[in-house]
Amino acid sequence: MSRRGVMSESFKVELAKELGFYDVVQREGWGGIKASDAGNMVKRAIQIAQEQLVRKP
Repeated sequence: MSRRGVMSESFKVELAKELGFYDVVQREGWGGIKASDAGNMVKRAIQIAQEQLVRKP
């Protein structure tokens, strides 16, 4: 069974840059990031989604 990613690659890159660990992604790939960084990415993605929901009429 294969899992499909929910976040697009470009969105993940944007988040990694914003959160300050994109250099690790460039060097080691997504598998090289810390679990805490992955958790922070998810938290930030949720925050962005909630902000977008609030702005919709």
